[in-house]
Amino acid sequence: MTKEKKIILFNIIFAVIVVAFDVIYAIFSNPWVFKTTTSMLFVAGGVVNLIIAYRSGFADNKYKKFAYLMMIGLIFAMLGDILLIPKELFIVGAGLFAVGHVFFYIAYLQLSKFSWRDIICSAIIFTASLLVILLYKGFTFEGIMQIVVIIYALIISLMLGKALSNLFVKDMPTLSKWIIFIGSLMFFLSDLFLLFYMFGGKLIVFDNLCLGFYYPAEVLLATSIYYASRGERR
Repeated sequence: MTKEKKIILFNIIFAVIVVAFDVIYAIFSNPWVFKTTTSMLFVAGGVVNLIIAYRSGFADNKYKKFAYLMMIGLIFAMLGDILLIPKELFIVGAGLFAVGHVFFYIAYLQLSKFSWRDIICSAIIFTASLLVILLYKGFTFEGIMQIVVIIYALIISLMLGKALSNLFVKDMPTLSKWIIFIGSLMFFLSDLFLLFYMFGGKLIVFDNLCLGFYYPAEVLLATSIYYASRGERR
């Protein structure tokens, strides 16, 4: 088996294990055990991909920066995930997630410099998010919580907008930019479902959709650490 096939096999096994724990958590609803374990697993997967990328050699220094920034983002996501367990720490957990998104966004900037296309993509996503937040009558938040939600929506819109914009960059490897975009999109949708669950009536379907999109998103972002490190190699 070639080295490349071994790496693909590892990431497939890594994804299956994370999704399996995700399903176990959804069934048994023990967040301190299963949610924490699942979060730690996607960080561990990121660490392994970082080690593989480091040993294989980065195509350029910008890819090394990307890898380390993504790793920091994954760690903040894990911490946010854990601190969302106590409901009274929701804002703290959301804040940690927001910091994680900032690191993801800066990581994406290493792959492609800021451009007008980033502004357009992010503006479209944020406008759609803002319309949902302001116009949907089922949400129960108001005041400071609504402001927190809007700020968070802006940050994650910038992250997803940059991932979308990078799809149009010709000198980026096709596989890595699609892994990053799909992971970012799934993260965005997961947070959208979480918003409907937390502030839209606690419907279990939204909680399940949130979990169903969130952990696979983290798996993809962790995997991108290796694939982006190869730079323009196909």
